[in-house]
Amino acid sequence: MSNAPKTDANGITRYGVAGGTGQGGSHMPFARAVAAGGFLFVSGQVPMENGEVIEGGIVAQSHKAIQQVLAILEEAGYGPEHVVRCGVWLDDARDFASFNKVFKTYFGDNPPARACVESRLVVDAKVEVDCVAYKQP
Repeated sequence: MSNAPKTDANGITRYGVAGGTGQGGSHMPFARAVAAGGFLFVSGQVPMENGEVIEGGIVAQSHKAIQQVLAILEEAGYGPEHVVRCGVWLDDARDFASFNKVFKTYFGDNPPARACVESRLVVDAKVEVDCVAYKQP
């Protein structure tokens, strides 16, 4: 299956429909992002490279997860200024302040609405970030 964006009869465009590679090389059976009516819904991103969670603490992992979200936004023609909402999952609530410092470096000028919860994540991941972006169609 191709990884090229696919637009259906309803005008919904799916990015990365072939899925990606997850922890241990497992297939990820979902689109990286889906665009519909000016909205872009970006799937949750954990700090992975080549199918493995990167080493490092919350700061390094936060940068990686947000950079992955931004790369998907760019692929679809959006930028951080278009993000209207982010969802954040932290493995440890004590990482909240450190995550906020990193988050602000990317969204400080255009802060989106955001939810942040503590949740168990995939092995060794300390953070996961998703978002919804919007621009006039």
